Amino acid sequence: MISQIDFVPGDIVRVHERIKEEDKSRIQVFEGTVLALKGRGENKSFTVMKVVGDVGVEKIFPILSPNLEKVEVKEHSKKKIRRAKLYYMRIPKPL
Repeated sequence: MISQIDFVPGDIVRVHERIKEEDKSRIQVFEGTVLALKGRGENKSFTVMKVVGDVGVEKIFPILSPNLEKVEVKEHSKKKIRRAKLYYMRIPKPL
């Protein structure tokens, strides 16, 4: 569970998530760009996108999920972000 948010859309983050497999649990890291912050209070969540090969993978993480161990900000965006939702990053680039 995360106590406070230190990132904004456009930042590159590493999300450490607890995964339960049968009787064992492990920590899996998902690294990508924050696309959006949604909701308020207990409903708050954030969307992270990374590119694997030529395919974009998005995951939505609830802030108050007990499966979240921590969120590390790897890099803040170099440019000034002027949008709250960066959904335009989903559009595939032409070849």
